[in-house]
Amino acid sequence: MLAIAGGKGGSGKTTTTLGLASAIDGPAVAVDADRDMPNLHSLADVDREPTLASLGDRDVDALAQSVRGRDDVGVLPAPRAGERRNLDAHLSRLAAVETSASILVDCPAGAGPDAAAPLRLADGVVLATSLCAPALRDTAKTAAMARALGTSVHGAVMTRCRVVPDGVEGLLGCPVLAAVPPADPPVLSSDAVRRAYRRALDRVG
Repeated sequence: MLAIAGGKGGSGKTTTTLGLASAIDGPAVAVDADRDMPNLHSLADVDREPTLASLGDRDVDALAQSVRGRDDVGVLPAPRAGERRNLDAHLSRLAAVETSASILVDCPAGAGPDAAAPLRLADGVVLATSLCAPALRDTAKTAAMARALGTSVHGAVMTRCRVVPDGVEGLLGCPVLAAVPPADPPVLSSDAVRRAYRRALDRVG
């Protein structure tokens, strides 16, 4: 299970989650763990339900909704308000599920318990951040939190930029996997954006 995390909302976590999932050769499921700002389903243009809370003992591959034009990429939206109390349990079931699909989790922003839960359970983390100084500082804190929880930070994806300044890798303590150029919506229809996410995925290994 791969967590996609960042320090601030609007840093490109959701786009990066779906972009990396779409770049995988084989089945993938993108899961929204951001219960306060759930927008993965909107970006993927799928229904709001069924959610992660519906997983239980069900087959995640069958439960996830396919992205239009990509039967091998599924989306599982975040739990609704009445399903929030058991977020840790939902994520634990997700981490334990047997599936041939790669699981990518769109994490909440910040450094609170909700952000820590998917980081603690993930096999690794990819950071997503813009180049603005506050976002970079907060993303460095997210990277430190992941390491404190014992989860490897594979690298960072820089969103909406073409050139990565010197010093970014040192600040984040990890390599920059790709710079994703700005693009008009729908962002993931851009060939340049898709190539950037493919490069990032290749460097994750």
